[in-house]
Amino acid sequence: MRDLIVTENITVDGVIDASDGWFAPAEETVDQSDINEELRKQMAAADAFLVGRVTFEEMRGYWPERTDDATGVGAYLDSVSKYVVSRTLGDPGWRHTRVLRGDVRDEVRELKAGPGGDIVTTGSVTLTRELVAAGLVDEYRLFVYPVVLGHGRRLFADASDVPRLRLVQSLPFTSGVVLLRYRPA
Repeated sequence: MRDLIVTENITVDGVIDASDGWFAPAEETVDQSDINEELRKQMAAADAFLVGRVTFEEMRGYWPERTDDATGVGAYLDSVSKYVVSRTLGDPGWRHTRVLRGDVRDEVRELKAGPGGDIVTTGSVTLTRELVAAGLVDEYRLFVYPVVLGHGRRLFADASDVPRLRLVQSLPFTSGVVLLRYRPA
């Protein structure tokens, strides 16, 4: 069985909505080589990418156009199997993409039961919350940025659906970001 991994860039106070500009993945003034190395390891273990329509459209509008991507994220996203949860998306317009139109829980259970590596989801607040509530998340990888916003959409808005978690790794980076990996206890 494949693991479903939720990977999020998150503030210290739990905000994953990056619309205020707190998250700058391409900021050139900060050494992110150690974060990029960790991301390469994670990408090597994952052969499926699961997102909601809004996140998919944002990524489709950004990554395929990047010609200066030294991180490998663009190449990875172009080649990996992508699954988009949407009832309204027509032609996805990005290679290796399948639109999931059925019940999210059933579709994800089917993906997890199939062969392959990890399935990663990122962003997609509504989808991620539904996956958490359904008990389908096998691991949380939270890249915690040293930022406090006090407002914005949070990953765990309704903590009643979140299982008890156990820390499996804590990895600080030179930029001040810390990766916290949790699995359900």
